Amino acid sequence: MILSELVQRSPVRIFEKSIHGGLGAGEIGVIASPSGIGKTSVLVQLALDKLLQGKKVIHVSFTQHTSHVLAWYEDIFDEFTKKKNLDHSGEVKNGLAKNRVLLNFSQDGVSGDQILKSLKALIGDGGFNAEAIIVDGFDFSRLSANPAEGRRFMEALRAAACDLGLSFWYSCNEGKYDKQDIPLALKDYLDLLDVVIVLEPKADHIELTASKDRDAPNLEHLAVKLDPKTLLILET
Repeated sequence: MILSELVQRSPVRIFEKSIHGGLGAGEIGVIASPSGIGKTSVLVQLALDKLLQGKKVIHVSFTQHTSHVLAWYEDIFDEFTKKKNLDHSGEVKNGLAKNRVLLNFSQDGVSGDQILKSLKALIGDGGFNAEAIIVDGFDFSRLSANPAEGRRFMEALRAAACDLGLSFWYSCNEGKYDKQDIPLALKDYLDLLDVVIVLEPKADHIELTASKDRDAPNLEHLAVKLDPKTLLILET
């Protein structure tokens, strides 16, 4: 299979269609579940899809060293392209690195403003014109310690997404939800988020449900699922 065909047939196309075209410039999405369900895998697959289209991605991790994040990309790329029998997969993999930046931050002693400043410098002064920023391991519950400051940070994040013309995908490690299936850690900032996807393990798959999709009134399970063994996104 050639690269263009791989991109066209990717299950990410179905994922995007399920949430009205995926995230656009200026939008923020969140993948939520308890630890170990598959959030990082979903984020990496969304990032890889951009990279395979020749687009630039910044991946920020708050919990894993960049070497561990790179291992995620290597493993998921190998698993996915093996299933699809991609032509010249080694050459394609080597070509992805130039469009990807991996960063590691800590929420201890580093403010949200400093992180946004670093990202803006990389994109503006550094000339790395990313289309998407992937943020894994950010602890939203820490924002609740100072609600006013947390609100200000989320508003600044939203403004940065709009100013830079890119999308943010976050993970949220949460096991408690309200009646609308919104993670409790996100409830105070829900109006600033565009899409919230919840992962839920079932007997033979991991289900993806949109708890929020902009202003859509009728939310439902997405037309994709995760394979519990490979954690790859699959069509239902």
